[in-house]
Amino acid sequence: MDTVFLRHLFVLFFIENSTRRVHIAGVTRNVTAACAIQQARNLLMNLNGTRAASIRYLIRDNAGYFTEGFDAVFTAIGARVVPILPGVPRMNGIAERWGESCRHEATDQVLITGERHLRPVVDEYADHHNEHRPHRSLRQRCADGVDAPEPPAADGPSRVIRRDRLGGLIHEYAQVA
Repeated sequence: MDTVFLRHLFVLFFIENSTRRVHIAGVTRNVTAACAIQQARNLLMNLNGTRAASIRYLIRDNAGYFTEGFDAVFTAIGARVVPILPGVPRMNGIAERWGESCRHEATDQVLITGERHLRPVVDEYADHHNEHRPHRSLRQRCADGVDAPEPPAADGPSRVIRRDRLGGLIHEYAQVA
């Protein structure tokens, strides 16, 4: 992501492919291998034991900061690391799509000044993605509502409320019983 001061910032995120849940690991100006390794460790510590143990694959790109140490964090829990082939971003299409959506719907609409400004914007967008945004592959449910029961259909007229996020850039609608 680029700032208004023409600085390039990096957002490290992880996506659970089965639920489409996004985890923002960090925002930084200078990505290093040590930083990426620590963020991977932090992710696994933040996930409960069952969710961390359910990670079977890590699909990642071939950036220089994804070293053997980064891969070792995930192989230690039994996950298989699959680097994508050069020039084939479709191998990691879910992550590519989330990155593009975040840019188009959030960060391209705000003048980002730095790391301290980008982090809350990306966190807010990730919360919207996880808690509200419907996904076709999840039967129009959000990432956090995958196991939720089907909502009852409204028989008559009902009220709809709107919640604004990111200063009104994103609108979330919900039916009121």
